[in-house]
Order: sequence, then C-alpha cells, then structure tokens
Amino acid sequence: MTEITPWHWIGFILCILFFLALDLGVFHRRARVVKFKEALAWSALWFSLAMLFAGLMAYWRSHAEAVEFVTGYVIEYSLSLDNIFVIAVIFSYFQVAPEARHKLLFWGVLGALIMRGAMILAGVGLIQRFGWILYLLGAFLVFTGSKMFFSSGKPEDSENNIAIRFTKKFFPKFLANQSGKAAVPFIFVLFLIEFTDLIFALDSIPAIFAVTTKPFVVFTSNVFAILGLRSLYFVLAEAIDYFRYLKTGLAAVLIFVGVKMLLSPHGREPQWFQVEISTLISLLVIAGIFLTCIILSVIVARHEKKLNR
Repeated sequence: MTEITPWHWIGFILCILFFLALDLGVFHRRARVVKFKEALAWSALWFSLAMLFAGLMAYWRSHAEAVEFVTGYVIEYSLSLDNIFVIAVIFSYFQVAPEARHKLLFWGVLGALIMRGAMILAGVGLIQRFGWILYLLGAFLVFTGSKMFFSSGKPEDSENNIAIRFTKKFFPKFLANQSGKAAVPFIFVLFLIEFTDLIFALDSIPAIFAVTTKPFVVFTSNVFAILGLRSLYFVLAEAIDYFRYLKTGLAAVLIFVGVKMLLSPHGREPQWFQVEISTLISLLVIAGIFLTCIILSVIVARHEKKLNR
C-alpha cells in the first residue's frame, strides 16, 4: 500500500480548496437563487468525486480501506440530512433571502471542515491513547439514538430548534428585530449554522469511529459528506414532507453503530464478548435503513396527497 504522508494531506486539502474557490469565484460569483436542477447536478458531481476518490483509495491503498471510506461517507452524509432541515428552519425563521443562502452555506461548510478536522484529530489521538473511550462513544450513540427514536419523527420546528433556543437565551435582541424587514447580520446566521454543525458533529464523528480510526479515512469521508451537504440542501429543502421518517432512520443508524462499537473487539475484552461486524455488512445495513425510511416516507406522503385531493 502507498503510505499516507503529510504531502497526501496537503494535496487533498489544496484540491478541496481549489474546488471551493472555483465554486464561489466562478460558478456562484454573483448572489442568486440556486435552482433545483443545478443543485441536483452539483450533488451528483460531489457524489461522483467521492466515489472516484474511493476508487483511488482501492488502487493505492486497499479495497478494505476503500470500503471503510465509502461506509464512513454514507454514515456522515446520512447523519447530515437532519442538519439540512435545521438549517432550513434557521433560514426561514431569520428571513434569509434565497439568493444569500448559497454564500452562507459556502462559508458554513468551510468553517465546518476546519472544526471537524480539529475534532477528528483530537478524537483519533484520544482513542489511540485510551482505547476504552470507544465504549463510552458507543454507549453515547445508543443513548442518543434511543432518545431520538422515541421522540417525534417530524423535522424540528422553530420552537424546538436548538439554535433558535440558543438565540432566545443569549441573543434576544436579534429576535426582537424580527418584525418587518429588519435584517439579521450575515455573521450571526453563519454563527448559528456553525453552532448546529457542531451539535450534529457530536453524533456523526463518533459514529464513524465504529468503522475506522484511521485519521485520513475519517477526515476525507467527512470532507466529502460536508461538501455535498450544501448542494443537497437546495435539493431537499422544499421536500421536507417526503422525509417524515428521516429521524427514525437516523435513530436506527445511531443505535446500530453504537452497538457495533460496543461489541467490536478493542483488544482487552474476553473472547466471548467480541462480535466483529464487517465494514461491508455495516454499509449494507446503514444503506438499507435509509432507503427503507425514504421509500416509506415517499409512499405515505403521496398517499396523503391523494386523500387530500
């Protein structure tokens, strides 16, 4: 296998920065509303780049590591779906102009990459030094998933949204300015987007550690998932009703990943306690959960539309 060196890290980061600069500086130089077809094309492009990168990893590293990357990518991408609807609530609540949303998401993604990179490096360092932390992370994911499973399956409304509640408590003057056409500062909405990503990262980053603790795989899969999140927002923001079972799927994935983390061998467990669930099986289970939830959501939504006609 090709050894991962600092040059691989630098090269990967420079490529990502180039694509982001090309996106903002060329394709979206002027603020405008992103249409559905354009957002769908960008989503397909980022997905294709992620799969191309997985192919390169299979060639230069190993097929096993490529599967780890794809599984981590699917986990992070899937767990980011709920983040999309929270961002939609923030944009709606603070009356963010549609043409300004792309730029906000762009800088939000850039901040998220820096923040998640730091969290990943810190998490990998702690796990390598204190392996038992994986048990705590597994228990945390099972708890979070169980709590989400028994809560409402509907997307968060403005009253229950954590970013809105945070604003009400610490920045009430911004809410007081919501009457009429008063504009909320760009930097403040950006801060809320970063804040919500931090909250969601507390679930998604521990989840990928159930698949691999290799820093380069964890980081690159996170990067591709976050990059696709922005364009996916414009695809799904208007279709919230078609994802009513999303939180049920997210909960099931968190519970599954948490149980996998608790049962996976970490070196000091008795032999009878060790249950190894392969990465490929994990990928199939996670993909199956989300496909089932999406299909059920679409069927129920269409059935209700027919009844209301």
